[in-house]
Amino acid sequence: MDQPEDFCSSAESRAATARKILQETLERLSQEQLKRFRHKLRDMPVDGRSIPWGRLEGKDELHLVEEMIQFYGPELALDVTRRTLKRADIREVAEHLKDQLKGLGSGSFMLLSVSEYKKKYREHVLQQHAKVKERNARSVKINKRFTKLLIAREGAAPVAGAPEPAEEPQPQRARRSDTHTFSRLFGRDEEGQRPLTVLLQGPAGIGKTMAAKKILYDWAAGKLYHDQVDFAFFLPCRELLERPGACSLAGLVLDQCPRRSAPVGLMLSRPERLLFILDGADELPPPGPTEGAPCTDPFEEAEGARVLSGLMGKTLLPGARLLVTARATAPGRLQSRLCSPQCAEVCGFSDKDKKKYFHKFFRDEWVAERAYRSVKENETLFALCFVPFVCWIVCTVLHQQLQLGQDLSRTSKTTTSVYLLFIASLLSPAPTADGPQVQQELRKLCRLAREGLLGHRAHFTEKDLERLELHGSKVQMLFLSKKELPGVLETEVTYQFMDQSFQEFFAALSYLLEDKGNLRAPTDSVGALLQADAEQRGHLTLTTRFLFGLLNTERMRDIKHHFGCVVSEHVKQDVLRWMQDQGHQRAALEGTKETEAPEGSEELEEEEGELNYPLELLYCLYETQEDAFVRQALRGLPELVLERVRLSRMDVVVLSYCVRCCPEGQALRLASCGLAPAQEKKKKKSLMKRLHGSLGGSSSQATTKKPQASPLRSLFEAMTDKHCGLNSLTLCRCKLSDSVCRDLSEALREAPTLTELGLLHNWLSEAGLRVLSEGLAWPQCRVKKLRVQQPSLQEALQYLIGLLRQSPALTTLDLSDCQLPRPMVTYLCAVLQHPGCRLQTLSLTSVELSKQSLQELQEVKKAKPGLVITHPLLDSHP
Repeated sequence: MDQPEDFCSSAESRAATARKILQETLERLSQEQLKRFRHKLRDMPVDGRSIPWGRLEGKDELHLVEEMIQFYGPELALDVTRRTLKRADIREVAEHLKDQLKGLGSGSFMLLSVSEYKKKYREHVLQQHAKVKERNARSVKINKRFTKLLIAREGAAPVAGAPEPAEEPQPQRARRSDTHTFSRLFGRDEEGQRPLTVLLQGPAGIGKTMAAKKILYDWAAGKLYHDQVDFAFFLPCRELLERPGACSLAGLVLDQCPRRSAPVGLMLSRPERLLFILDGADELPPPGPTEGAPCTDPFEEAEGARVLSGLMGKTLLPGARLLVTARATAPGRLQSRLCSPQCAEVCGFSDKDKKKYFHKFFRDEWVAERAYRSVKENETLFALCFVPFVCWIVCTVLHQQLQLGQDLSRTSKTTTSVYLLFIASLLSPAPTADGPQVQQELRKLCRLAREGLLGHRAHFTEKDLERLELHGSKVQMLFLSKKELPGVLETEVTYQFMDQSFQEFFAALSYLLEDKGNLRAPTDSVGALLQADAEQRGHLTLTTRFLFGLLNTERMRDIKHHFGCVVSEHVKQDVLRWMQDQGHQRAALEGTKETEAPEGSEELEEEEGELNYPLELLYCLYETQEDAFVRQALRGLPELVLERVRLSRMDVVVLSYCVRCCPEGQALRLASCGLAPAQEKKKKKSLMKRLHGSLGGSSSQATTKKPQASPLRSLFEAMTDKHCGLNSLTLCRCKLSDSVCRDLSEALREAPTLTELGLLHNWLSEAGLRVLSEGLAWPQCRVKKLRVQQPSLQEALQYLIGLLRQSPALTTLDLSDCQLPRPMVTYLCAVLQHPGCRLQTLSLTSVELSKQSLQELQEVKKAKPGLVITHPLLDSHP
């Protein structure tokens, strides 16, 4: 990049020049003028900041120069001086300073008028980003299309550690993404520190890019960070990584400015006043052995990866603010590149905002309401619309079908089925005679998508399209968008899929659209996709989910119907065998770890991405929506273990489906998992009801109010399904609220195969333990083995012990690590000898017992020789 001489000069040289000019200017003032200058300077705020009077009063020219340079910086101090002289009506000196600056060159003068340029840049950003292109290339105004999203700041992630108070902490609720929510992203944390890096993460299509662009637009409109940020820049990481040749950060900044003569030197001289938005940072590949060190100079020409690494690692403009968006596939790997990031999760649309989106999309109130109601009747499809991109696809399909006088009649339960429906709707108007040609083009498009995905490429050249005979084809027009990128010598024309998720969908579809007689290389097989290493696995997450979804028998029929392509059954069998093998691999891994780290150890060697891998397998199974396939696959995973996962509502939906389909003998263990709060449905009361309530209405109405559902209600309901084969459930360090205990208690009364229950260090309340005891005592409860480790609740254990007199199935009780005072042991012994107690084994390992308590238990053993009581001191006690 061509740089003005002033830009190339070192910061020390520019500072020295500015200091010299300042000193010469102030020496031209009389004592009266200098006094007037100091008073006007005190009232000259720059970006909301004014230099304190204590640093001005009584200062001579030399000391005043130093104070201004220290407070404003050398170049901005010159601009402030020029404007202050004009306000102090010292015009002759002001004009002399202006001429002196002009003599240094136009570039230098522009550096000193950055405050004026800032207004022009904001206007330019407003103009450039007033509209956003949707995936079908239609441009819409961002203020009319943007619908608020739910964004939750990190702060309640579960970490195994010391016990906390029994009461449940207030959950970290997601907030709707208005201007106030965006401003809070860079708010101070619990320790009072303001983060310089914010990681905005979430799944594909959840609205991260749209939110980032809205933040940029709101900044330019003066609604956001107006007193904190002078310049904000939007850097799409994927484009930057695929950009040919070297680039510099200063060059990237100039690319976003209205003119190449922008004052980039001064713009970058105050990094604490800059905001860089790095969109799609998860595309940055892991550092390789040959990768150079991150950039440290904003004018250094380097590969895009080095520039991004410098920004993210704070070796480049360390004081600048960063807003980084990324998919939440492997957050641990990305966070290691960032410097002390504040994490926030984009959670998508609330039910209220789904409706708003429909009305913004269709514009016509009657059509929007009709479309919205047709989707809301399909509960599963309506639930999927929390993802904005899925919502856009559904609205696009509805718009097309409503124009044809049709309704959305097909049941779409998964993301895969929604995408397939959308693609079929775009291809369906093709004449019958063009069918074979479109089928061949679709195969080639899928091949292009797979090649790009495995090669980490999102942009394709015209040669790529010509090689596959796709140039000018119908599928190119429908699914690929043309883009011009600045090249080394000339502009380069590239093509990319209308959205990254479409490339991932077509890549998955490529494994099913096999040409007859066309044998693939081993690297192109579905096994190569599924057996990718952990680093590559995060990159292929969505593709793998789509692959599973396409294996659904009905989806396979759809592929044949819409595209005329027959899907080979062996692909489905290969995937099933791979899925079953995962259980054996995980079991071997867990067996190795058990010898290294005993249960309860806080030190876990697995990375966060590996901890989430079992949940990702469940997401893949959920996409199939084929109960028999899921049941077969889970036979290879006899124990489902989710550890240190903050379960979102969608996570619970996925887990619930898999539990409902699990085979007999299945076990589930949730360890140190956080639970998102249940969706609250607030209904406005009528005026009469509100008045009635305020005037002291019947208190009985309040008591009949239906209890609020817990975050795990759908999971517990799945346990009661007649097809559910869940045999064992363990909840460890999950901080179970009273609402969770209530819903679990209801499930215990009906679960057809649940015979083992473990409640370990969940900080239950007395009310929670009591309601659980009621469920365990229910005549239909089938739980035979119960493990409870709850050191904090001594007196409340009486409810649990009391159920032994009436529980029809309970034969084994493990109270290890509980605290049993002598009166409680006396009560326990009395219950054990009750005629209705069917207990056969009682474990009191690690329970501290007095001599009297040991003696009482010894007498119970003599009275009931068939009862096994285990305690290290019991047999040795006389």
